[in-house]
Amino acid sequence: MLILFLFLAALFATFYAYFGYPVSLLCLRAFKRKPVQREEITPHISFIITAFNEEKRIKEKLDNSLKLVYPREKLQIIVASDGSTDGTNNIVNSFARQGVELLEVKNRGGKENAQKEAVARAEGDILVFSDVATMIDPDGLKKIAANFADPSVGCVSSEDKLLDRDGKPSGEGFYVRYEMWLRRLESSVNSLVGLSGSFFAARKKVCLDFAGDVQSDFRTLLNSVKQGLRGVADPLSVGYYMNLTDKKREFDRKIRTVLRGLTVFWTHTDLLNPLAYGLFAYQFFCHKLLRWLVPFFLAVAFATNLILAFDSLLFQVLFFGQMFFYGMGIVGWKTEKLHGIFKIPTFFLIVNAAILIAWWKYLKGERIVLWTPSQR
Repeated sequence: MLILFLFLAALFATFYAYFGYPVSLLCLRAFKRKPVQREEITPHISFIITAFNEEKRIKEKLDNSLKLVYPREKLQIIVASDGSTDGTNNIVNSFARQGVELLEVKNRGGKENAQKEAVARAEGDILVFSDVATMIDPDGLKKIAANFADPSVGCVSSEDKLLDRDGKPSGEGFYVRYEMWLRRLESSVNSLVGLSGSFFAARKKVCLDFAGDVQSDFRTLLNSVKQGLRGVADPLSVGYYMNLTDKKREFDRKIRTVLRGLTVFWTHTDLLNPLAYGLFAYQFFCHKLLRWLVPFFLAVAFATNLILAFDSLLFQVLFFGQMFFYGMGIVGWKTEKLHGIFKIPTFFLIVNAAILIAWWKYLKGERIVLWTPSQR
């Protein structure tokens, strides 16, 4: 009975992490909606771009940034160069007459440290953070700023659009679309639980204690909640970026993202208290911790299913079903057949393998501060 209980519990927890949680929010939304009161406003914005050795891409990013339709007298563009040793700084300085400011961080300290230095220089009431690799629509700033007409909003996440070299949605599109849908759902009920680190905005007051050694997008969202504000997803604000050409580097990026997320999570466990943070505590648990525990649930389900299969035809069928699913994922991963029936099992396997490795690194005491831009 214990083996059966463990199998069913692991299976339930896995499905709840991906399906039960959003279904619970859908049910809640039938009784409670919290729409964003958007208005066209033009607050003073500081647009912060972080860069490290980006001489190949920084000009394209600055050209894109200067095409943003926003009152120039209310827009400050800062490029925080994190100890760049190539031609990045010279290229940024060539845009000085067009109002681009170079903030040269002499000693490389990581993306968040560069952002922290930029926050100290920022003059805007709203801070918008963007990566060099992310392109934004001309009206992107106006759209993301409109959310701050709602006084309950502390930070805003854009939506990610991952593209292949031909400009079409990447094979990872299904997973990204799921995440974007879930963020919109969370926003409609209460608050989202994570921001898109490549393009997000926040009130300056939630960034005043900006930490230079922890994941900025996640921490900014948690700071907003602690100040009685919320984070929202804006489907009208889109960040476009190319898929990584190197699948190994994309996998490593996923590991880094989860490892950095775990680092922030375990320093903010007070947010799991429903008496203090209400519905957000439930969201924080389900979207982050429960999702990050899925690899362990899968291992328990696999092991217990194997034991149960010795005495039951039903569990033999279920076990071979698991084997078939993982087999498709492995074939898709090794052969890069990221289409058709291979797409979902492949990315499910990749994501959970990355989470498992991130846990291993976290428990060993590894932490990530410095970063090298992914070549896209």
